[in-house]
Amino acid sequence: MQNTELVQEKKNFDFVDTIRCIAMMGIVFEHSVYSGTYIFDSFSLKHIVYISLIQLSKFGTIAFFVLAGFLLGSKFVSYSSWQYFKRRLSTVFVPWLIWSSIFITVVLIQQYIVLKDKFDLRQLLPEKLKMTYLYTNYWFIINFLFCIGLLLIFKRFLYKWWLGVIFLLFSLTYSVNVYFEWYTPSHTTAIFGFVFYLWLGAMLNKNWVYIEQKLKHISYPVIIILFILSFVCSVWDSMNLINLQSSDPYNTLRISNIFYSLITIFLLLKIKNFGFTKYLKPRETTFGVYLIHYILVTNLLPEIFRPFKLPQIQDMSLAGMFAYVCCRFMIVYGTTLLLIWGISKSRAKWIIGRT
Repeated sequence: MQNTELVQEKKNFDFVDTIRCIAMMGIVFEHSVYSGTYIFDSFSLKHIVYISLIQLSKFGTIAFFVLAGFLLGSKFVSYSSWQYFKRRLSTVFVPWLIWSSIFITVVLIQQYIVLKDKFDLRQLLPEKLKMTYLYTNYWFIINFLFCIGLLLIFKRFLYKWWLGVIFLLFSLTYSVNVYFEWYTPSHTTAIFGFVFYLWLGAMLNKNWVYIEQKLKHISYPVIIILFILSFVCSVWDSMNLINLQSSDPYNTLRISNIFYSLITIFLLLKIKNFGFTKYLKPRETTFGVYLIHYILVTNLLPEIFRPFKLPQIQDMSLAGMFAYVCCRFMIVYGTTLLLIWGISKSRAKWIIGRT
């Protein structure tokens, strides 16, 4: 009986790692597509396609937290709170610190090349530190560790529904603020906004046998229709927020995007097996992709496309825009994987980390 449970647990970890890999692809694709918020003059077909491409990948961040919560759920029982958090610091915090520092260094080098004699490190360094740790994807690792710490504080109540309700209310507070903007709806203000999804992942792990059976009884047409409806509602929601001149119409914690993300996660959990991901070695590469890809998006892509003198994305044809963003994604994702595979064969493989 014990061996069966261990096999089942390993099986769960395998398919969750696979789906998390797909979620990470979504995050990379979103960063590859996004070229600005208010770059179109009106809601032309091209603008709607642009919004749709961003929305298609917008499940990635919530999925990252839910699936990370699934994977860490059972480990909470195996380690003391301090042991577990110390383990996370070595596998998450240290690699994050290294790659975020590399990102800052590359940005400063670029600034030095552009500014030359006007380059002022004392002025630029605090500026770039603030930008990196508050306004890029590196912020979410700070948030992720904070959420883990919060769950560890309430470890004895982890599987209590009332705790989840409290976390959900925190998240929905940020969701409502997206529409009313009582304060700036930036992800940096949503420090408590994502802990619910980490908790939800832990609950999925605990109740997986029951949930898996329920998913089997939901037909594909039903869940696909729900996926399409939630996607359309999310695109409409962003369009409405753009009309209202929202400061963040693509906000991850929009209510429509929460539904879209959760339905997408359950659709992926229902499909469960994605053969192509086995070649990507999800458990070894997923976190490394997150850490490295943004450096390539912001620093490599502009240099690759600069000689081609391409028009701005809003001035491209619809087909040209689609080809351009897909090309950006393939360059970033492919190059990132090559870097990770190279690093993983060296003694420095620990810098790739693991969530």
